[in-house]
Formats: sequence, C-alpha cells, structure tokens
Amino acid sequence: MDDFYKMGLIKADAVEVAEAVSSAELREILFYKNASQGDPAKEKLLRALAEEAGGLDQAMAAAFGPQAGEFFASIHSSSPFGRRSFLKGLAAGAAMITIANSAGLDTQDAHAAGHAGGKLEKTNLKIGFIPITCATPIIMSEPMGFYKSNGLKCKVVKMPSWGAVRDSAIAGELDAYHMLAPMPISMTLGLGTSPFSVKLASIENINGQAITVANRHKDKVKSAADMKGFVFGVPFPYSMHNLLLRYYLAKGGVDPDKDVQIRPVPPPDSVAQMVAGDIDAYLMPDPFNQRAVFEGVGFIHLLTKDLWVGHPCCAFAAGEPWINKHPNTFKAINKSIIEAANYATNPTNRSEIAKYISGRAFLNQPTKVVEAVLTGKFDDGLGNKKNVPDRIDFKPYPWQSFSHWIQSQLVRWDLGGAADAIKAGDFNANSAAIFLTNEAQSLERELGFNPPSRSFKTEKLAYDSFDPTDPLGYVSKQIDRDGV
Repeated sequence: MDDFYKMGLIKADAVEVAEAVSSAELREILFYKNASQGDPAKEKLLRALAEEAGGLDQAMAAAFGPQAGEFFASIHSSSPFGRRSFLKGLAAGAAMITIANSAGLDTQDAHAAGHAGGKLEKTNLKIGFIPITCATPIIMSEPMGFYKSNGLKCKVVKMPSWGAVRDSAIAGELDAYHMLAPMPISMTLGLGTSPFSVKLASIENINGQAITVANRHKDKVKSAADMKGFVFGVPFPYSMHNLLLRYYLAKGGVDPDKDVQIRPVPPPDSVAQMVAGDIDAYLMPDPFNQRAVFEGVGFIHLLTKDLWVGHPCCAFAAGEPWINKHPNTFKAINKSIIEAANYATNPTNRSEIAKYISGRAFLNQPTKVVEAVLTGKFDDGLGNKKNVPDRIDFKPYPWQSFSHWIQSQLVRWDLGGAADAIKAGDFNANSAAIFLTNEAQSLERELGFNPPSRSFKTEKLAYDSFDPTDPLGYVSKQIDRDGV
C-alpha cells in the first residue's frame, strides 16, 4: 500500500482502508489469480478444491506442511468501505499498471501480444493441407481473414498425400499441418516410421466421411457381408477412415485382413481409381464421396456419422520442435483455426464457406459439390435426396477419449506394431502428451466460446460404447463379439 501511495496510484485515505483488510485475504486472492493464470474456470475449480479441504490454509498445510497453513491463516477484520469495493478498486489499479507498462509496445508487437499471449516469433507461415472438406477451417482461414486477424500471414500449401504430409513434417519443410487425427499418435509412437513428436492442437472436423461403392456393385451391396473380396481404398493406414472401415466390416462378419484388401489411396486419386476398376469401394473424406456421385461413378453406401455420431476425423497439428521454437505463433494459428471452426459449425455460413474453399487454389471442386457436403443436402447416387445437416461438422475440442479410442483400435489391429508399443498403462500418458486438450479449452474460453469442462466422455458408437477408463477391455469385448 505504501508503494501504491508513493506511485500516486491511491489516495492517502485509501491506506487506512487497506490496513483494515486482512493480509491473508489479499494473499488468497493473489494466490487464486496467479495459480489460475487468470482463467475464471480454473480459479473456480481451485476454490472448490480448497473448500473441499476445509479452506486454503488447510489445503496448503496438507500439501506443504503447517508453516504454509499458518501463512494462509484467516484473519477476520472489517472495513467501513467494504472489502468488495476496495478489491475492485485494487483490480482496476492493477489493470492501470499493466496498461501503463505496455504503453511502450509498437502497434505490431501489441497486436501480436494481444492475440497470442506474447510477441509472435514468426508471422509468415506455410501450412500444409490435403484438398478435402475436412480441412475447411485451415483453408478458409486464409481467404476469409482468420489468420490475418491474429497477426499472421499464412499460405496454405496443397499436399499430394498423407505420406507426403508425414515426411514433410519430419523434415521440417513447412510450419504446421492438416493431419488425420491418428497421425500425431502414430508418428509420436513411431508406428510405421521413426518416432517424431507431433502435437494435436485442435480437431478440424467431426463426421465428414462415407463409404462409397462403385456403381457396378449397385444391386449387390446392402451390408458389409456383401463386400467380401472387395478392394477398398482408404487415405492412409493411420486414419479414422481405416479404423472405422475395419470397425464396420468386422461387425458385419468380414475380416478386414483376410476377406478384403485395404490399401492407401490419396483422396484426390480415389474417383479415378474407382473409374479404372482398381478399387471396388472406398472410405474417404469428402468431397470425393459426393464427387463420385456427381460423376456417376459410385453411390454413397454409408455415412460414417451412422457408425459414430461426432467422431473425430482430421486435425491441426505441428511438430514439437517447431512448437517449442514458436510457442506464441503456434497459439495464434490454433486460435485462428478454432475461430474458423466455430464459424463453420453454424449452418447458415456453410454456403458462403463453400464458395471460398472450392476454387482451384484450394479444393479445386465444383462449388455445388462442396456445398452439398457442407450443407448436408445431397444426392446419394441411389436416387435419394438426403438432408443430413451434420454430415460434416466442425467441433475443435480434442477430447482425450478420442485419443484413447484411436489407440485402442491401433492395438486391436496391431497397426505398425501398436500391440507392443501401447500397453495398458500408456493410454493416459499418450493422450495427455499428444492431444492438447487443456490448451484448446483455454483458447475457446478466451474467444468467448463454451468448450466442454471435461476431457473424457463415454463414446457411443453404432455397435458398442467405449469406456475410456478400460480401453483394452473394450478391445477384448470387440474381438469376442466379432471373432477378429
């Protein structure tokens, strides 16, 4: 208080009020504000935990010993002006000091600090993407200004395949990437490649995939059992596409490793390979399911949302070495993408977005094909006009239970040696290290959105429910049920 008085920030008569306020009360307030890093939800949680312990002093004593408890001991006192009013004033004074200290920042630095929590280490960036609707938030952020609003000059770079994305990330050729949700897990754990740490910052899209079958099988395929002997295309071995296709086939009595062939096909090549007869069907991201219908090549057999409503598909990710070197820039990119995803989740914005992302520089698809996917109003190739608003959706929250389910299926099918690489006690550590759920949660709150308060939930699929507390038990039940 003396220092505030000497600095001219408070009046002389305020000192008397200040002296009447409990020093322990002030310490508690400062403790909660600092420990929560200004996050109201975290502060609320900390206060609830302290209350459960019988007070902050008891919590400190329990954690650090009786001396800490004595430091936070409550001292009751009163003030004729009221503590609440004084503390509001004190908070205002602190805000004034903060503003005064930041007055020396130039405009660019202030803009970067305001949007990313600190000066951006790099503003001219290149972000790799595959030309599919799953990349909508990453793509639209360039032409629609979401990157620019966060102080960034981003160029999205079209990649030919997921293998190229993986190799480019390891080589450090671009700054950040559109990835399949399982890729940060497989790359970090070294499944099918040398280990390279990748962090998944936010989910690009949920749903947004389909099983499309060549028209030559139109009168023959009604269920998975009718697909024995098929050659399937999926975009990458470590993809939700591969995992969900296996889930569907196995439940239908088809062994994915013996009764059919599943091979990687770059999404932009999928329609051409179907036309050539190289594949009978594929589980691909859009717009290539709808493009097959548009070209009269295939029909949509099943939307993956019918296997798992709200399943993750693609994600925004970057290599850990790059993130460590550019933490504020990484946060700014993620913030841009989360803003874009929340804009895209509003159905009234979908037609507008389709016009921005369908051009040659991005998806290079007819706008009406992209719009059919984004709006969910489409022809299925069987003569039916569908209206499925959540055919694709954009929910950026990276649930830890998503990661647990992905790991469970990598283990089930032993993809890349996952059965040896992932043990029962590894799921929580892997998910916490790779899926940056807390960071995404904080960013969404900072942006004024309302993210979930939990990290895990029971995932309800078409044929079972996934309990993230027992992922290997889930796998055992699947094998017992399906025989594979």
